[in-house]
Amino acid sequence: MSLRADLAIIADHVAPGSRVLDVGCGDGALMAALRDGKQADARGLELEPHNVAAAVGRGLSVIQGDADVDLAGYPDASFDYAILSQTLQTCRAPDAVLDHLLRIGRRAFVSFPNFAHWRVRLSLLWGGRMPVTRLLPERWYDTPNIHHLTIDDFRAYLKDRGVVVEGAWFLSGDKKTTSAAANFLAEHAIFLLRGTKSRVRTHWS
Repeated sequence: MSLRADLAIIADHVAPGSRVLDVGCGDGALMAALRDGKQADARGLELEPHNVAAAVGRGLSVIQGDADVDLAGYPDASFDYAILSQTLQTCRAPDAVLDHLLRIGRRAFVSFPNFAHWRVRLSLLWGGRMPVTRLLPERWYDTPNIHHLTIDDFRAYLKDRGVVVEGAWFLSGDKKTTSAAANFLAEHAIFLLRGTKSRVRTHWS
């Protein structure tokens, strides 16, 4: 089974044998790929019970939990990578969740849909209504997305917080696109982050 485009990029850039926490892991597709392809020790946290059941059915170590609440219980630097894919915009307190990711993982992957993509802008400009697209398929009243961020919003946040960007990839559809004008042209963004030394604490063993 092929991975979603953003998950495939993440899987390609996880070092073999790593210890990984996938927050909002869904049915465990990425975890299974990392376990089978990278021999990673992958653990997952997922809110939806049916996804937890599907992931456990794959033989994965996944518990039901809420990123807004349960990340506080994980020790500092207990994983090589903490991953949050297409979940940031659904969190009640995304800044706190990001802080926990950078505390728990030596590095963090974060991916999210870009609400400044030209199709979204065009829908608002000409139709005057909240857009419904392939990556944002829900309507305004049933969407799980409660924080609508753009690539430039995220970059500004990282700069303000002193977070180091080790890698960034941008997707138009399922294909990579240039970082130039990404805030306008990219539908989806993936960042590989590392906290500054002052934010990274002692390794938990």
